[in-house]
Order: sequence, then C-alpha cells, then structure tokens
Amino acid sequence: MSALSDRSVLGSSAPDHAASDEALTHHAASIQADGCPRALHAPTNPPMTTPAVYQGMDRATLDAAYDNTRAVADSATLLADFERRSTDMRARPDARLDMRYGPAPRQRIDYFPASRPGPLLIFIHGGYWQMRAKETFSFLAAGPNAHGIHVAMIGYTLAPDTNMAGIVAEVRAGIRWLREHASAFGADVDKMVVSGWSAGGHLAAMCLDEDGICGGVAISGIFDLEPIRHCYLNEKLQLSQQDIDDFSPLTLPCVPKPLSICVGQAELLALQRQSLAFSRARHDYPGDTVLLPGHNHFSILYELSRADGALTMQVRALLR
Repeated sequence: MSALSDRSVLGSSAPDHAASDEALTHHAASIQADGCPRALHAPTNPPMTTPAVYQGMDRATLDAAYDNTRAVADSATLLADFERRSTDMRARPDARLDMRYGPAPRQRIDYFPASRPGPLLIFIHGGYWQMRAKETFSFLAAGPNAHGIHVAMIGYTLAPDTNMAGIVAEVRAGIRWLREHASAFGADVDKMVVSGWSAGGHLAAMCLDEDGICGGVAISGIFDLEPIRHCYLNEKLQLSQQDIDDFSPLTLPCVPKPLSICVGQAELLALQRQSLAFSRARHDYPGDTVLLPGHNHFSILYELSRADGALTMQVRALLR
C-alpha cells in the first residue's frame, strides 16, 4: 500500500480513455447543410436521428452509460445477498438502530459498535440519490468492526421528496450529530472517516470538510453531476445549473484531507471515468486511487464487508 501523502494508482492499469470514449459515444448519421441525411439513394423511410445531449451521446446512450442495474446481470442476486447479510448484522444485540438526527422519516442513523473504543467509519448509502436505504448496507460494518472501528450508517431523504441541496445538508447534519453524540457509544469523534458508495461516494466527497473527519473513501462515486442532468436520473433529481456548480466535487476546490477514490474495473466506463477524472483533479492532494480488478458496481462492496478486504484496508490506512 503506497503512502497517503502522494496520490497513486493501485491495481492494474487504467482503462484506455480513447477506447472508453469510442465505446460510449453515439455515432449519429452525418447531416447535410440543409438538414437532410447524406445518401446516394435516399431510402423510402429514412432512419430518424436523435440529438446528442452530452459529449456526443444521445439520451438512450447516456442513460445506458449510467444504468448500473442493467449493466450487472446478477445485480438482483447481489442485492438480495446484501439484504440477507444485513438482516443478520442488524440482529446484533449491541446494534443501535434508527437513532434520529432530524425530524424527517429517513433522518436516522444505525450504529454498529466495535468491541472496544476506537475510531468511527461513517458510511453513506447509494442509489443515485433517489432509491435504496441504509438498512441494505448494514453488513458492511463487519469488515471495519473486526479492526476495532465503529461504523455508523446515515439515512437521508431521497429525491423527489427533496433536492440535492437538501440531501447534502441532511448528510452533513447526520455527521454533525455523530460528532456530538458518538463518543457516548465508544467512538473517537476526532478520528472519523467518511465513506460512501455510488451517490454515497459523491456525498462523502461533499462532506470531507466536516469537523472530525480525518479522511474519506469514495467508492464508485459520481463527482461531476453534468451528465446526470442530461439522463434519466434527472427526472426525479431536477438538477439545475446552479446545482451542478454547487455540488460537483470535480469542479469545487479540493479539500486538503486524504481521500481514497475507489472503483471496480468491471464497472461501467462512465463510472470509471468519473473516478479517474476526480483522481486527476486531486493529484496534488493526499489519497490513493484504487482500481479493483474483477469487481462490478455491486460486488465491490464485499471489499468493505471483509476484514481483509481492499476497502477495509483503505479505511485502516487513513486511521494510522
């Protein structure tokens, strides 16, 4: 494991960006100046072209570029396994479930203490800011707990019931509640790591500047919201240009705390490019860039649930 003082790429080589762009780009039919398709013999019913909405991609291509559920054939099986493992974790007698940090129904925190006082990992679930819940991811506490690291899972209101500003504000409020209260559960609130997966990776990056946070682990995250504004995900999010400017970690000033940026090499190319672009933006700041061979958008989380998992090791490294 390389030192956290210099950003480095761990794992096998990064994807070929030229090949990635070619794979993601929709090649529309060329159009003449008068707007008619070029053809030697015009067909009776010429094919319709669709307009590009983002970097040469039409809407259908961009939608597919961010559709993790369809991209992973066994995603339903993996999520069912997450639920089963999480049910077992939540049955622990020492688990503190659904502690309120605010009045909204989803403003709750689940807490899984380690066997002794120690640092705290705060995990933020994903679901593109509009689905899933903290309960599905309780099983992830097992890996950090094995090393004496307490784990808290923050729930938050989903779109369209709130907007991006509201979601970020809620997660910040949850972190501040833990900063104030988690010492009573055995956590060292001056040694907290914030982590999240998918949309949670974005939220972890947004909250890295909170007091008590000493570093972060962003897993399969979204760091540039611009493509999200142009695809199916925005039907519920309703992102504005101001939202893009205010809540895209890629273009915001970098927080000078260690941040490990992690993504699976079997993930959608758009997701890989999001992580690699953010890594390049943070090249002068501490943290590792971790490319995990063989892992898709869902299976990557097993690397946090295991005591010897690569993501668990990233959390431990930040706490040394």
